[in-house]
This record gives sequence, structure tokens and C-alpha cells, in this order.
Amino acid sequence: MKTHKENYPLVSFIVGFLVWLLATVLFRVAGQHFFIVDNVFVMVALYIILIPALGFIATMVFNKFKLDKLESIKSAAIMVLPGMLLDTLCVQFFGELFPNMPEAYSKTFASWLMFAYSIVLISGLLRKTGR
Repeated sequence: MKTHKENYPLVSFIVGFLVWLLATVLFRVAGQHFFIVDNVFVMVALYIILIPALGFIATMVFNKFKLDKLESIKSAAIMVLPGMLLDTLCVQFFGELFPNMPEAYSKTFASWLMFAYSIVLISGLLRKTGR
């Protein structure tokens, strides 16, 4: 199947939404098992693992559509929009949406989310050329 370059904004949005949905469900179901705020090693690992994971996902979209630098920046911005909008609710209603984790974790959760969105945006900004 040929990929039409003009579809990259829609695909970027869908990828961003699906990543948000998967992560939100994972935190809702099992966040208490891996998002352990009191364990510095675990938290550092969770921040570090975002770099290759989200960089890879973003770069896959950029490469699939052979996006140039400006298109990659646009794609990255579109990718983070669904999650950023929906995560405002997740952070605001943390206790209700994630009853498996203490509400005190909400600040660290919000910090981790901002870092995740930054990784995707930086991936677009660091793009050298379309590939």
C-alpha cells in the first residue's frame, strides 16, 4: 500500500491518541506496580525509557511519510496534542481515574507526562532531513 504524504497529519494524530490511550489504560490497570514514586531508581528508569521509546515511535511516523524537518515538527506537535488535551483531565481527576495509585503521585505523573511530550517534540526538532 502506497503512503500518501498528505495523510501524515491524520496518522500523526491517530498515533498520538493511541499512545495516550494505551499508556492511560496501562496506568489505570497496573500503574501501582511500576509507577513507584518513592523508588528513585524506578522513576529514573521510567524517565529514561521514554527517550528511545517515544523517539522511535515519532521517528517511525516521520520516516513512513518521508517528512522533512518542518513537516516532522508539525507531525510531532500533532502527535502530542490529543494526549496533552486529554491528560489535563487525567491530572485534574487523578484520584478518580487512577484509584490504584495515591493521589500524591499526581505531581510526579504530570512531570513525567510533560517529559514524554517534550521527547516527541524534540524528536521533530532534531530531525535533520526527510528519509
